Amino acid sequence: MPAGLRGDVDLSDPNANVGGRALGQFLAGVELRAFRIAQAALRNEDDALDAVQDAMMQLARAYAHRPAEEWRPLFYRILENRIRDMQRRRSVRERVMAWLPFRPDAPEESDPIAEAASEEPPPARRLELDETLAALERAVNGLPRRQQQVFLLRTLEGLDVAQTALAMGCSQGSVKTHYFRALRTLRAQLGEHL
Repeated sequence: MPAGLRGDVDLSDPNANVGGRALGQFLAGVELRAFRIAQAALRNEDDALDAVQDAMMQLARAYAHRPAEEWRPLFYRILENRIRDMQRRRSVRERVMAWLPFRPDAPEESDPIAEAASEEPPPARRLELDETLAALERAVNGLPRRQQQVFLLRTLEGLDVAQTALAMGCSQGSVKTHYFRALRTLRAQLGEHL
């Protein structure tokens, strides 16, 4: 295998196949949680999917050779950088689009698969769950960016303080402070929903 192609895997090498499977399992395990983090930050499902896919590709290309215990903080650092890049691009795009004449968006077409009947809880319980989740989402989205990031990495992803600090590029003390403030704010806002 040429030395310049670090992220490429030589399929004839049995050890590379084992590492590829481990990386695939890791990515499958973090995919949904990473998507939720990206969706909370970007507030757009398509952009969130793109950010997660880009982060996965970057990790596979550049860091697949690293030990597996380093993948989680590296992945979330890559994801956070990708989210930040997308937010910057969106900001520039919105400034440019503000100068263009208004063009109404085409209405979205309905998806028959999404509208199919499913086994859901009774309507009253579903309403209660929806209200609680909506309140939680609003409260998390209302947090300052760093508190939101710490809360999602620690709570949703289950990273410890050291891994969260590495993923965010800050000190462990900063992680603890942001996490405490996020929890305090969320508890104050969601008291009736807890």
